[in-house]
Amino acid sequence: MTTAAPPINNTQFSVNVTAKSQAQSLYQSSGAIVAAIVVGVIIIFTVVLLILKTYNRRMRVKRELEPKATKPAMPPALGQNSTSTSQHPVVTFIPVDIHMQSR
Repeated sequence: MTTAAPPINNTQFSVNVTAKSQAQSLYQSSGAIVAAIVVGVIIIFTVVLLILKTYNRRMRVKRELEPKATKPAMPPALGQNSTSTSQHPVVTFIPVDIHMQSR
């Protein structure tokens, strides 16, 4: 005995294949977009890093090649005579563990 196979509905089959391929292409394209964004961000960071490195090198060379200027006079502190010669303040550091005894 032979049984007749039911006819295959080609329209439903092609719709399912089309829907799957669209979903797959959507996932693939979204992955490609994310990858492109990541690569773009890496390229931008690399360019910024190179620009900063070049700028730093130029500024360092410029500082080294400049003639050494005398130190600018600091404005006098409050209560000092402005006509006196420039005096450098002296800071004395006494560690806490040293105790000075006076007798």
